Amino acid sequence: MAFSVSRAAMITGALAFATLSLPAQAQLGGLFDSTRRGAEKADNCGKGKKGDRGRGALGGLLGGAVGELARRAGISSWVPVPEFSDQLTESIACRLDPEEQRQAAEATLEATRTDGEGAVPAVGASAAWTSRTRENVSGTSTVTSRDAARGDLDCITVTDVIIIEGEETRAEKRMCRAPGSARYSIIA
Repeated sequence: MAFSVSRAAMITGALAFATLSLPAQAQLGGLFDSTRRGAEKADNCGKGKKGDRGRGALGGLLGGAVGELARRAGISSWVPVPEFSDQLTESIACRLDPEEQRQAAEATLEATRTDGEGAVPAVGASAAWTSRTRENVSGTSTVTSRDAARGDLDCITVTDVIIIEGEETRAEKRMCRAPGSARYSIIA
């Protein structure tokens, strides 16, 4: 029993020392970094925040084991392609391979496309896609509402639905465009 307690104390002490030896930015950076988007979020699919020290060594080991089990079971997680970060939410992108992310982004662009300046997409406008890389994967993007104009921005809400092996994932995204802009983009 004494051996187990001293071993646990040594491990705890080592983890505490490792945390204290990190620069202040590494220890506190997450408190002040609330503006991350796109490519910077790419490492976060299915994981804690980048630099999240709370996961610790044990969390890393358990996370790796769970990830390995998920891969063996055929449950995959992909990295969001930065090129599509203004069209896809992270919760959708993480479930799609890069080609499917392209298809989903193109569906969003199609559903939100307008003819001429000042035109707005109709509520209910929708575009569907079917994966060219995996069986039983498909999705839709649908304009579900118009937001009251705020300043010069024209905003809408788009709902993405993807179905992978019969499991549905749904995400809403607020998208806006500035005057003169040809397309809508996700607003953080």
